[in-house]
Amino acid sequence: MTIILSAHDLVKAYPDVIAVDGIGFQVESGSCYGLLGPNGAGKTTTMELLEGIIQPDRGQILYQGKPIDSRFRHEIGIQFQSTSLLDFQTVQEALVMFAALYEKTADLAALIELCHLQEFIERDTRKLSGGQRQRLLLAIALVNDPHLVFLDEPTTGLDPQSRRNFWALIEGIKQAGKTIILTTHYMEEAYRLCDQIAIVDKGRIIIEGRPDDLLQQHFASTVIRLPGSAIKPAQQLPDDIKLVDGQFEMFTDDVPKSIARLELLGVGLGDCQISAPSLEDLFLKLTGHALRT
Repeated sequence: MTIILSAHDLVKAYPDVIAVDGIGFQVESGSCYGLLGPNGAGKTTTMELLEGIIQPDRGQILYQGKPIDSRFRHEIGIQFQSTSLLDFQTVQEALVMFAALYEKTADLAALIELCHLQEFIERDTRKLSGGQRQRLLLAIALVNDPHLVFLDEPTTGLDPQSRRNFWALIEGIKQAGKTIILTTHYMEEAYRLCDQIAIVDKGRIIIEGRPDDLLQQHFASTVIRLPGSAIKPAQQLPDDIKLVDGQFEMFTDDVPKSIARLELLGVGLGDCQISAPSLEDLFLKLTGHALRT
């Protein structure tokens, strides 16, 4: 296992809040590491510390075992939550301009093909759709052929189809051997893309690990969900049936047996849903509030 980036006891405080409160973790080379949490959890501040944009009040960041320096800045790529592009500039011109900032650059033709920019390469950047703009910004983040890529909520605001197309691009980048650090509000996105995740709340990592391992540690294999109307208000329920956000939930490793129990209780099963537990279920269990706030 080769560690490309590690953070040790990072702290960043502002007059009214401790945004990052002792965060530390390691990122394996060639992996995708996800930072998850609600708005205000400290994810973006942590990303800015890792990227070298702001300095920690305490703690240390190591890149390939050494403190970050000017070499680090030439070997990373960043796709920010929001990036301004020059008006009256084509996609091709934007790529050439950003490439000119680096001594080492990726092959632009290959980059255009990787990010599927060919069909609008001569289009004014003001006239791009949301998905097209994000693909261009991803190409800009890759223009210096970085070893490590930071993606800060890259699919926010995209429609479901554009989001899934973007996931395929990220998977291609990872397959090319690059390391990715990702923040996201979308749990399906994190589950599909990330080898390792850390859930952050109030500036601290509250749990870290591989998504499937964490779900297996905290839940039975299946969750049965029922609408609130399926159970009468005065009805006595077993302890393993919980009311969460207007729905009843029951985690189980034996679905037929659990369904039979519900039938004996007289619970209406017409609208029941059976699925695997999700990362959002995990966050709710650990923090007591929904992941997206």
